[in-house]
Amino acid sequence: MELDPDKIPRHIAIIMDGNGRWAKKRLLNRINGHEKGMGVVRTIVQTACRLHIPTLTLFAFSTENWNRPKTEVSGLMMLLRRFVVTERRTMIKNGIRLNAIGQFDKLPPSVRDALQSVMDVTSRNSDMVLNLALSYGARSEIVEMAKQLAIAAKNGDLEPNAITPEIVSDHMYTKGMSDVDLLIRTSGEMRISNFLLWQIAYAELFFTKTLWPDFSEEEFISIIKDYQSRDRRFGAIT
Repeated sequence: MELDPDKIPRHIAIIMDGNGRWAKKRLLNRINGHEKGMGVVRTIVQTACRLHIPTLTLFAFSTENWNRPKTEVSGLMMLLRRFVVTERRTMIKNGIRLNAIGQFDKLPPSVRDALQSVMDVTSRNSDMVLNLALSYGARSEIVEMAKQLAIAAKNGDLEPNAITPEIVSDHMYTKGMSDVDLLIRTSGEMRISNFLLWQIAYAELFFTKTLWPDFSEEEFISIIKDYQSRDRRFGAIT
């Protein structure tokens, strides 16, 4: 079965899970697992771009991940900065616009500066949007949205009765982007983990036992084929 170009998901989101367990199975440091996983990120981004997927969102670092050991957090930040810097040229060449969603201000200055630099230089690219969810939590995003709408209502700029799902979407980090069509989680865990709770309302979910460092282009394409075979009714009848 070949991919149907008319049924390509507009927005794929991935919870990249299993780096630590991959490393532990091989008696390696957890950072080695994250480093291996970074190579998979590169492969999946390039594949998504080749398949003309408009938006790809990767859950790279959650708000809860700050509670991990400082050495691991520092290593993750180092790898993140390295990825952004080394992939800058590839993003420009392939028309990929880099975007970060989450509590951007909590990232180390060196990481923020690197991200901002690449986001600025790719801001006019239109072939694909790559969202990196960093220091991200869906509940925090929803709370921030509620605060913005409350301030607008208090200032008389918005009538509470005029609030619609579209207005809510316009105050989320993913403003202007389509909702998630396909959510993938690796490593066998079957939970959402506070990721894009608003945006995945009608997403198709796919859980694979493959640990993220072992995730391949072939499996990614196979999952998209499975997505294309599903009957998406959005609460209606076919």
